[in-house]
Amino acid sequence: MTSTLIWIAVALFAIGLYLSWTAGRLDRLHARIDAARAALDAQLLRRASVAQELATSGVLDPAASIVLYEAAHAARQAEEEQREVAESELSQALRAIFADPGQMDVVREAPGGEEAANELAQAVRRVPMARRFHNDAVRAARALRRHRKVRWFRLAGHAPFPMAFEMDDEPPTALADRPTS
Repeated sequence: MTSTLIWIAVALFAIGLYLSWTAGRLDRLHARIDAARAALDAQLLRRASVAQELATSGVLDPAASIVLYEAAHAARQAEEEQREVAESELSQALRAIFADPGQMDVVREAPGGEEAANELAQAVRRVPMARRFHNDAVRAARALRRHRKVRWFRLAGHAPFPMAFEMDDEPPTALADRPTS
């Protein structure tokens, strides 16, 4: 009788230890999602700021400046529910404006244009990487949260279900092919 109780206590302790480890792993994944989201937000803000700065510099033609400024402003001011759409529209505006490689030559020839072009190229390249890191962390957390043990024992606590950030982040070819210095 005593040995049976000891074995039951050991089994309960092992199960508790395993559940505690799983809850800790899930907590670390949620922390990783938060850090990746902060990095993604920073890169999106940087891209919108650089685009807005370029739009107001007077380097681009007036129509392109207006389109780029409005898309960048909308991306910076978008509410969380509309953020993915606004960021996709900024990507589309950048592709439309820089579809013509001659537009990059115009930017480069302007005073301070080389630095602005490099900064925009770096910002445009970093957004897909930051989004990929965020979505990978979301995928890992979702996979763990789907397990029965996580649902049955409510190991996720009150953490919201992680959502991926889906947007059009394809860079313009004139900026994607640009070497950074």
